[in-house]
Amino acid sequence: MGILRKVCATLTAVAFVGVGALSATTSAEAAPQVAGSAQKSATAPKPAGLPPKAVTKAPASSTSKLIAKYKIDRRCVTKGRVLCINKKTRKLVYLVNGKPIQVMDVRFGAMKTPTRSGVFKVYRKSKNHVSSLYHSKMPYAMFFSGGQAVHYSSDFKARGYNGASHGCVNVRDKNKIAWVFARVHVGDKVVVYSK
Repeated sequence: MGILRKVCATLTAVAFVGVGALSATTSAEAAPQVAGSAQKSATAPKPAGLPPKAVTKAPASSTSKLIAKYKIDRRCVTKGRVLCINKKTRKLVYLVNGKPIQVMDVRFGAMKTPTRSGVFKVYRKSKNHVSSLYHSKMPYAMFFSGGQAVHYSSDFKARGYNGASHGCVNVRDKNKIAWVFARVHVGDKVVVYSK
């Protein structure tokens, strides 16, 4: 009986050691994959402060699809920061070095006060601007042509496309325009087109 107990104890110990070895092997094989994914995360972190639904660095094929989806004008796909504004799709796409980073809904000027088309540069920024002509609030204003600017519009948020501006590019989402405003510099390119 004593011998049987010793044999059973030995077999049990061998079984536990075998399971431990199996666990150690499994963990060792899994470790490079975890480390690899951690390494990828460390080398390409997600930019801080991006609002929800922001387009982050996408592979080239995804970038091409986004450019096609939003009908981005070829003049927008250049080095540097660009506010690419399509009157037909009613979208503003913020690009950096030709890659779409942020997309937002926009509306434009009325028939009597249309938004100008063309290639411009941001020549002035004003975070809490109030129009001296119309006395309306224009938060996060980025002026690009005369008194026309890209800015947040509480009226657009409330009424949607039922309203219009006096020529400015109105943005519906305050968080998105605030995020872009913080990154756009005076001298950055603005392209307004209909395609």
